[in-house]
Amino acid sequence: MSDYDPELEIIKARKLKELKRKAETKSKVKTDRDILVEHLVDRGTEVLATAETQYPKETAIIISKLAELFKSGELQGTISGGNLLSLFRTIGLRVRMDTKIRIEDHGKLISLSERLKSKED
Repeated sequence: MSDYDPELEIIKARKLKELKRKAETKSKVKTDRDILVEHLVDRGTEVLATAETQYPKETAIIISKLAELFKSGELQGTISGGNLLSLFRTIGLRVRMDTKIRIEDHGKLISLSERLKSKED
């Protein structure tokens, strides 16, 4: 007589999979940057990445302070890219963003420089 029960094995496998998933989510600790990125909207992540390349030390401090405010509940909601850029500029960090002006021409977006070049021809 065999002790093998296929239904029991399926249940055990399902439980083991669920336990592994729970262990993985518990082991993933969110960094301050992860917490901040969750609250960024519009071009916020782009502004943050640009600031990190131009001012890495200062941006790390700002990230930790903003994450601390979100964790404590003093700061709620979202931060747009424009607001984040304004914050950096208010504290004296001149984060330079690439600016592109695009216009619609015959149903497709082209840069303003392309449009001006085509007008000259």
